[in-house]
Amino acid sequence: MSEIRREDCVKRIALHKLETMTESETAPVTGFAAFIRSEYPLFVGLVTAAIFLALGNQAVEDVSHPYAMAAVFVWLFVGVLWSAISVVRHADCLALKCGEPYGTLILTLSAITIEVMMISAAMLHGANNPTLARDMMFAVLMIALNGLVGLSLLLGGLRYHEQHYNIQGTSAYLNTIMALSVLGLVLPNYTTSMSGPRFSAVQELFLVVTSLSFYAIFLLIQTRRHRQYFLESQEVTMAADSGHHPMHSTIYHTVMLFLYLIVVIVLAEKFAIPLDNAIERFGMPQAFGGAIVAGLVLAPEALSGINAAMRNQLQRSVNILQGSVLASIGLTIPAVLIIGLVTKRSVTLGIEGGNLPLLLLTLAVSVVTFGSGRTSVLQGCIHLLLFAVFFLLIFAP
Repeated sequence: MSEIRREDCVKRIALHKLETMTESETAPVTGFAAFIRSEYPLFVGLVTAAIFLALGNQAVEDVSHPYAMAAVFVWLFVGVLWSAISVVRHADCLALKCGEPYGTLILTLSAITIEVMMISAAMLHGANNPTLARDMMFAVLMIALNGLVGLSLLLGGLRYHEQHYNIQGTSAYLNTIMALSVLGLVLPNYTTSMSGPRFSAVQELFLVVTSLSFYAIFLLIQTRRHRQYFLESQEVTMAADSGHHPMHSTIYHTVMLFLYLIVVIVLAEKFAIPLDNAIERFGMPQAFGGAIVAGLVLAPEALSGINAAMRNQLQRSVNILQGSVLASIGLTIPAVLIIGLVTKRSVTLGIEGGNLPLLLLTLAVSVVTFGSGRTSVLQGCIHLLLFAVFFLLIFAP
């Protein structure tokens, strides 16, 4: 009965928000002019993406003119962030219309699906980089579980002192993340079938089936059998929104969210080229560029997760940030392994050096942080400390 009352409470809050909106906010798009006023960032992003796609890599690889390169760098960076803010706007509308956890699940799956496509395209073109997927997944894990979770807990703790969440939901996330992370990123260091931190073909097939099965089971638990685990805690009093976004149909917001995500990924991929050039010019590690690109790919989830924590919706923040990590591991590992098997490319998954104990420490600290049902500023500071160690190891491995 408590779960039913909790879900009814969430629905009443959503209905109250809809009732308090003005007619102009809830009215559908009535013309092309209204659509342009509402979604002009999409046209700016599409034009920017079209320009750089048409010009090819020449426009972003020219290092002979430093001022022009700096202008391109800033242009792409602003374009990515502007589109990411629009992604958050439509994700918030979907979360309100569809309810949790469906709203955040749409955002997570859309972003991670395009991330998988981006990594797959990078694997299939150019020279083989066996550690590409591993480095990208590790960066996503460190940025989300330490940087973004830490910032969310810190800002939420400063505003509300303590924040509550549904412990069953976070436990489900962390159990699955720990299992898939250790199987995919740690175990290859200790198998003996292949030299180096790699799996044999049989082991790779087993991991593909295991990862996809685990993620499918988790989605069943999240959306069907135990949906109440991923709703806000009964102890939460959510803050009122400072402003409402215009509400349209579910299909409208879904399509717009997907289009903005495509713009984010295209611009982030182009942004990586001048970023790499700048890194080479100033002698910085290549892993630094990968971490920044991973952060830009995670920008929609970052903004949405931090905004949710600032509204005292910590469970929604957890659903977004931990869900991004789980989807990245559960879907990216099978994708890159299948591509490697089909194209005969080697894939290195095992994390080495100081990153290995950092990964294990991050998982252990996450279990402790989300083991009591409430968080404070202290937990946020600890996760931010581990995020700082992640950056330290990039420059001083």
